[in-house]
Amino acid sequence: MDSAAAREQALDAAEELFYGRGIQSVGMDDIRGASGVSLKRLYQLFPAKEQLVEAYLERRDARWRGRLAAFVAGHEDPEQRILAVFDWLERWFGEPGFRGCAWINSYGELGATSTRVAERVRAHKEAFRDYVGELVADAGRDSAFASAVYLLAEGAMVTAGITGSTAPAAQAREAVRLLLASCE
Repeated sequence: MDSAAAREQALDAAEELFYGRGIQSVGMDDIRGASGVSLKRLYQLFPAKEQLVEAYLERRDARWRGRLAAFVAGHEDPEQRILAVFDWLERWFGEPGFRGCAWINSYGELGATSTRVAERVRAHKEAFRDYVGELVADAGRDSAFASAVYLLAEGAMVTAGITGSTAPAAQAREAVRLLLASCE
């Protein structure tokens, strides 16, 4: 197996296990068993577990933001694009195996002890905040409005992860809709 294939297999296993069980409860031997990549090869690819966690978060970030952007792009009206963020969140919250936000979960587990993980989490949240800011600016709203939309989305993610419900997305969407209507 070449390095690229072994890396993808290891990351697939890491994502499933880290997201499903938590990072600290999963050892490199668990990743080996789930991926079929030998422990020696695994450590060649990721000399430390922290590097595997970092790679998992980076890969998940690209896919997560890509899926969100593709969904939102299906809406032409700038205000509907903002609301579409919450429609997408509601779908994501309803996916089988949803366990909340991977970055919030990772920060909760390792943010205080791993600078690298904290940096990956902050980079993801900053990219999401910037994306929301672009959508809001396209709708002719200011940065204060963007901050409110971003915080409603983040709050929905945390609440959905804790409650296991899709309702927080619809509730946050309605709050954004009311804000949009009140600013007309």
